[in-house]
Amino acid sequence: MSLLREANGPTTVVRREDYAAPAYWIDTVELSFDLDPAKTRVLNKMRLRRNPDVAAQALRLDGEELNLARVLVNGAGCSFKMDGNQLVLENLPEGDAPFDLEIFTTCTPDKNTQLMGLYVSQGTFFTQCEAEGFRRITYFLDRPDVMASYTVTLRADKKRYPVLLSNGNLVEEGTLPDGRHFAKWVDPHKKPCYLFALVAGQLVVREQRITSRSGTNHLLQVYVRPGDMDKTEHAMNSLIASVVWDEARFGLPLDLERFMIVATSDFNMGAMENKGLNIFNTKYVLANSATATDTDFANIESVVGHEYFHNWTGNRITCRDWFQLSLKEGLTVFRDQEFSMDLCAEPSARAVKRIEDVRVLRTAQFPEDAGPMAHPVRPDQYVEINNFYTVTIYEKGAEVVRMMQTLVGRAGFAAGMKLYFARHDGQAVTCDDFAQAMADANPQSDLARLLPQFKRWYSQAGTPHLRAEGVFDTAARSYTLTFTQRCDPSPGQPAKQPFVIPVALGLLDASGTELPLQLAHWNQPEAGTRTFVLTEASETFTFVNVDSEPMPSILRGFSAPVVLEMDYTDVQLLGLLAFDTDSFNRWEAGQRLALRRALHAIKAQGPVPQDPLDAAYLAAMRAVLRHPALDAAFKELVLTLPSETYIAEQLDVVDPQRIHAVREAMREQLAHALHDDWIWAFEAHKDNGAYRPDPLGTGRRALAGLALTMLCLAARSNGNPVWPGKAYQRFKDACNMTDRFNALSALVVSGQALAPDALSRFHSMFRGEALVIDKWFALQAGAPDRGGNVLPTVRQLLAHPDFNLRNPNRARSVIFSYCSANPGGFHRADAAGYVFWSERVIELDGFNPQVAARLARALDRWKKLAEPYRSAAREAIARVAAKPDLSNDVREVVTRSLAD
Repeated sequence: MSLLREANGPTTVVRREDYAAPAYWIDTVELSFDLDPAKTRVLNKMRLRRNPDVAAQALRLDGEELNLARVLVNGAGCSFKMDGNQLVLENLPEGDAPFDLEIFTTCTPDKNTQLMGLYVSQGTFFTQCEAEGFRRITYFLDRPDVMASYTVTLRADKKRYPVLLSNGNLVEEGTLPDGRHFAKWVDPHKKPCYLFALVAGQLVVREQRITSRSGTNHLLQVYVRPGDMDKTEHAMNSLIASVVWDEARFGLPLDLERFMIVATSDFNMGAMENKGLNIFNTKYVLANSATATDTDFANIESVVGHEYFHNWTGNRITCRDWFQLSLKEGLTVFRDQEFSMDLCAEPSARAVKRIEDVRVLRTAQFPEDAGPMAHPVRPDQYVEINNFYTVTIYEKGAEVVRMMQTLVGRAGFAAGMKLYFARHDGQAVTCDDFAQAMADANPQSDLARLLPQFKRWYSQAGTPHLRAEGVFDTAARSYTLTFTQRCDPSPGQPAKQPFVIPVALGLLDASGTELPLQLAHWNQPEAGTRTFVLTEASETFTFVNVDSEPMPSILRGFSAPVVLEMDYTDVQLLGLLAFDTDSFNRWEAGQRLALRRALHAIKAQGPVPQDPLDAAYLAAMRAVLRHPALDAAFKELVLTLPSETYIAEQLDVVDPQRIHAVREAMREQLAHALHDDWIWAFEAHKDNGAYRPDPLGTGRRALAGLALTMLCLAARSNGNPVWPGKAYQRFKDACNMTDRFNALSALVVSGQALAPDALSRFHSMFRGEALVIDKWFALQAGAPDRGGNVLPTVRQLLAHPDFNLRNPNRARSVIFSYCSANPGGFHRADAAGYVFWSERVIELDGFNPQVAARLARALDRWKKLAEPYRSAAREAIARVAAKPDLSNDVREVVTRSLAD
């Protein structure tokens, strides 16, 4: 792709429309590494050939922070020049015959604070090459459409680096003079350079041999630092389950002799799907019942699955260019969501998983869609590709894939996947290629019929708003639903065309009985849920033979990533909460009831009401809590109020402190009004026997934890020490981290006097467990702000001996927990939170621009803020933008944020 410079400044903008195939292909790569933290030597031998479809031009190879020592073409010296960070070779052999290019460079991994390319973490070598990190290892055509076969030889001191790993299969290893050794790896599959990986260090390994359905044998390995082996069983089990699921669901087998996972504590991302050698953040590998919560166990299962599934959706077929990032990420998020749901035996557990995924979409992706960094699932341009590893690419991209499955059916989707691999295995392709395969495999489907319009989900940014209006005609015994869709302007896209929106719906009568659906032109009614596919700005459906006004259950299972606007009455919402057969819409009804009361209190004049919840709502919540048939995990979701971030998105002008005060008042009222019910819930769910991170036990612990928090909140105002005392005792006696941390959180969140002692004890118990101490930091930085106490606590945490700003996990645990996840503490009237944010963004940008840019996103929605927050936030953003030596990562974020 070509790089264009803006006329008004030095910023380089990459545009999708300017994609051009490379002038050269690289067929083979032989890399030899002499590993040394201070000076690693890299010999890169490549076989290249001209691309006959591109006019002859110079070979331009990308490189960053490399020391170039030698360039040879076909074994002889050659002329070259440097153009910025690019190595340019012009007088190359002509014709179609391949030629050899040899480049010798050195780099300094121990000074690589960006954690991109080759770097050292706690004495171990790691790599991170996606998206453009390989250029920090050697000069190369660092783009995803250049796929080559790799042979890698690693040499290092055997005592310091006994384990030497790279992609593919180990073909040779042995000793060398001077206490050194080597390992030679060959990857049998062509890959782009962003999937290259190496690891060298002192590691221990858990191994498991498996036999696939086809009868082939494979070695699975999980490498960790010595001392962490007891925390690898769940990751291994998750990997085995992933291999089995992908072959069973989609017929995609493991295609290597071995598959390796390696964990490191210094990692910008969650994990990386390098071919056969996945490198993970320790957060998504290490877990046992003493150190990890139920959420940790679930996240490990999901992320291990995600990275393994990339072996086919991302590695075997990869992206033509980085604008197609959702081709692999959106599809693979969908696959890991389906994997986690398929592992749930009970329908209720599947529904809980779906609700949890939608909560992430609504609280993170919907605001992004409405903010200055809004972009389509397939972006049109970028300054820094790292800024586009976003919830839009991942989570919304997954919803686009899910809609495809809805439109073609589960079997049709599997057929589409089969055709996709038959056509494109071993290629670098586009989102269009995937969508076309799905349509061609299902020629009679709505997707095939509507494909050009459906692809607006890839090209149009923003979240569609779907307005639904229902009218019951008593005389005609009919019920008419009219749907109107719109999508607000977003940067660069002032007007939007109608989307294809699949709407799954059902109708219930006043008693909660599901009604059969029948349109006038249907010969007979259909029972249960029916999906209607909307394509126009406004469409109407009239259901006949309806005897009484129904309760419409619209967007069941969250069948499309839209904002549903409908003027439900409280009676209808209470009915849906009580009776709907769709678990998602049952939960949604409870959320709408809570949101309606929150917005009423926020918009009211005068002080925040002490009792913003009415008797009907409280009675409904009591009924859910006491319901004998509902799953405990589902109850916990219903009884958890909408987040402050989600509430803020429903307002045109946001007063963060009033939102915080109203939500806290709602929580405390729930705590008091349902006090006896919370006691029952805690006592009935607190004991679960031996720890198992299964849906049943996870749900019971979640509900018991919520109940304990509510009881401690009630005790805060009534002064009764019983429940804080019980929480402290449970904290001390708990046999697993979930129960222990829930009890600690209950004390901290409710501001109990016992909290400081519990925090001190917790730190003493787990001071050697980095991931547990991350939780300790995050709990304090994310605690409710009472009297402005959180920011001083956060500043103290930065000075704590265990805090290390250069470790991304630790930085996120404090700074992100405060700036991004604690709006009540961050948005201070004195602007001190914004000053703190600007200081940290600038400080982080000095050594890790990726982490800094993600932190910079905390003020994306500053234009919605009420005064004095709005002006203060803008001033803080401008302060960051004024720094002359900002990275492209941060500059792109703050510049777009300040744009009109």
